[in-house]
Amino acid sequence: MGLGVLDRSRVVAPPGWSRWLVPPAALAVHLSIGQAYAWSVFKTPLEKALGLTGVESGLPFQVAIVMLGLSAAFGGTVVERRGPRWAMALSSVCFGGGFLVAALGVLLGQFWLVVVGYGLLGGVGLGIGYISPVSTLIKWFPDRPGMATGVAIMGFGGGALIASPWSTAMLAGFGSGTGGIAATFALHGVVYALFMALGVLLVRVPPENWKPAGWDPGRAAKRGLVTAADVSAHNAIRTPQFWLLWVVLCFNVTAGIGVLEKAAPMITDFFHPGPATAAGFVALLSLTNMLGRFVWSSLSDLVGRKNIYRLYLGVGALLYLVLVLVGNTSRPVFVLATIAILSFYGGGFATVPAYLRDLFGTYQVGAIHGRLLTAWSVAGVLGPLIVDGIADAQAAGGRSGPALYSTSFLIMIGLLVAGFVANELIRPVAQRWHEPAVARAEEVRAQ
Repeated sequence: MGLGVLDRSRVVAPPGWSRWLVPPAALAVHLSIGQAYAWSVFKTPLEKALGLTGVESGLPFQVAIVMLGLSAAFGGTVVERRGPRWAMALSSVCFGGGFLVAALGVLLGQFWLVVVGYGLLGGVGLGIGYISPVSTLIKWFPDRPGMATGVAIMGFGGGALIASPWSTAMLAGFGSGTGGIAATFALHGVVYALFMALGVLLVRVPPENWKPAGWDPGRAAKRGLVTAADVSAHNAIRTPQFWLLWVVLCFNVTAGIGVLEKAAPMITDFFHPGPATAAGFVALLSLTNMLGRFVWSSLSDLVGRKNIYRLYLGVGALLYLVLVLVGNTSRPVFVLATIAILSFYGGGFATVPAYLRDLFGTYQVGAIHGRLLTAWSVAGVLGPLIVDGIADAQAAGGRSGPALYSTSFLIMIGLLVAGFVANELIRPVAQRWHEPAVARAEEVRAQ
């Protein structure tokens, strides 16, 4: 089979092909790369087997997240040009191959190979795989873009629910020494590459000018879509709308990831539960993060993207205020507030591709989405830095319990309010940034 079979021109759907086969194709990729959220399973075994510190054992994950943002930002335009099958195939090779290189590194006792394999190579697979189905889903589901992208991105949030017990079981079976870790990594690489190949085989792009039966773009516009025009990725980053949405995503993610990263110690500091209860709380947050990606993004198709972000940011700020005022007096209040915040965190990821479609059209929405994900990279550093840094400083000052977090919660309120204001400032994109219809049609034909 030649590489030509991966070209966009070879994956145009034939007449009668069901668009409902695209979400499973996207899920095959996102459930696989969602394994990244389960990296913590390997931290302790790697530390013991290779003599690493906690900071060192977290390095492959940190590098992978950085590479996710960079590869999504710089590779988005290529993904749009080459098509989803090419992108999914590249993601499969990089993500699966990254595990194999990491396995070799463990066998040889060379930790730098683990960082190169899982972090650099696997991180490229993460970034390309994350954005690869987005524009395709939006083009197949112009009537329900929030639901379509929510299904796929829900898979990324839920990948750890599969990977964590699976990885733990393999380490128990193979052993947690270098041989067992290497065997686990190698099996991960092969199985994930094969599972992602299902998405490669299933994915199709719609024929030119296709639209779902009964869909009226004019009626959809009246429900709050911002514009029906197309804007290139090059022009999108020159608009204030892009940077306002960058702020919205960055601050919404910061507010969620700060809780997610510190969940078990946080509930322990508030209520002193046993380890099993703390672990159950973490699992509940992960489940809510996953479900929020589908539920809230689907709701955005009905109420509009700006309104759903008003919920994420405005209600999120109020929930943090609840945590500051009464969070330490009632465990149910604390749990309900935090799971709602995490649902908004997940929903923000899933809704943003549809928001970009509303603002910039479908022309290069995958490439624009890739550039916007740099907000995730910043938030991934900012959220834990705020929560961990302030907690450490408060502990050094002799404070304990909920007092470790009240200042960081107040900062999160400020960030969410700033994000709320940025969302309110978003307006339709000025006509001078729109792609000329003739030039757009010629490029589509060239593809």
